[in-house]
Amino acid sequence: MPTERDPIAIIGAGPVGLVLALLLARAGVPVALLEAEADISEELRASTFHPPTLDMLDGLGLAAPLVAQGLVGPTWQIRRHEDGARAVFDLGVIAPDTAHPYRLQAEQWKLSRLVLARLAAQHPQALPRFGCAVETLVQDDAGVLVGCRGFDPFRAAFVVGCDGARSVVRRAMDMPFAGDTYPETTILATTPFDFGAVFAGLSNVNYVWTEHPAFSGTFSLLHVPGKWRASLHTAPDEDVQAALTPEAIERKLQAIHPKPTPYDVPDLRPYRIHQRIVQDYRRGRMLLAGDAAHLNSPSGGMGMNGGIHDAFELAAHLVPVWQGEAQAVHLDRYTRRRRPIAEREIIAQADRNRARMRERDPARRAVLLAEMQATAGDPVRARDHLLRSSMINGLRAAATVE
Repeated sequence: MPTERDPIAIIGAGPVGLVLALLLARAGVPVALLEAEADISEELRASTFHPPTLDMLDGLGLAAPLVAQGLVGPTWQIRRHEDGARAVFDLGVIAPDTAHPYRLQAEQWKLSRLVLARLAAQHPQALPRFGCAVETLVQDDAGVLVGCRGFDPFRAAFVVGCDGARSVVRRAMDMPFAGDTYPETTILATTPFDFGAVFAGLSNVNYVWTEHPAFSGTFSLLHVPGKWRASLHTAPDEDVQAALTPEAIERKLQAIHPKPTPYDVPDLRPYRIHQRIVQDYRRGRMLLAGDAAHLNSPSGGMGMNGGIHDAFELAAHLVPVWQGEAQAVHLDRYTRRRRPIAEREIIAQADRNRARMRERDPARRAVLLAEMQATAGDPVRARDHLLRSSMINGLRAAATVE
């Protein structure tokens, strides 16, 4: 019988919180999943699922329905816009290492909806309570008193913050969020225009160097069902608000591909890029996962994936604790396994990816592109690179930590 009678409270019903709730509910652990918003957010957020994430989701029966709603990308590339020269990485070389040797392009809310439907069908007691903004968290040796707008306070055995960069749980833990904010602002714009029809050899994921003055050296093009997502940057000396005007967005998209009619841009979102991480993912009976614990550049698409990996690792430790095993043995191991990987394999790798794409010198770009082409063309080197960039090496390293 469980030694803990109160539920585990999960704050935040994004993909990380929802996956954690499903994992715990499947193990018979009572869950209180709280979400401040009125519904699942369908804002422009992550859209890339890496191979090991799909492997994990496959164990929940969620990979196949997610793949059915996305685009399978067997390759990704780094590209020079002016002449189309590119280094193309074929994930087929890691087929011996994963059941899903590709990147899946699907908006993160599609996974959230799938998990929500699974909870409703099999674990309705773990469904999220929407419109419940957590306001106070007070912990003692036996649990955490949770106070939320919308219902009476309750006690939880543990509280897990999956509530993003502005985490209420992290603040209640008084946990510093050390790191930096990059100077640039990225503007994410979507369009139904098919860039794949006008650029030879385009992948579903493309990181692009350009010398066009409308940009600060780079943009990216990511294909999701029915639209392309263009990550744009302000031009040198361009004010962010000026860059967000319809005229500026049109100018940037025309710089990518000129066409006689204006671009249809149904979605637009500016965001700042951070690299931050907490020192410890746990303080007493409060824990952190996903963006609440670590933030990184989106270059490489590792943020959401790393958060989902956090959820699987944390569930593997919370379940035995719920069943009566020692807290410190399992929950301290959660930080030991996940934090170094986030710091070394997610934040640092994403920072290197960003730095490479922010390179402005044409000669240096030529060298970097030649190096990437040589790596992509060598099966051994390509496999090593893809095991790192697909997050498989990090997971393998974490699994060895006691």
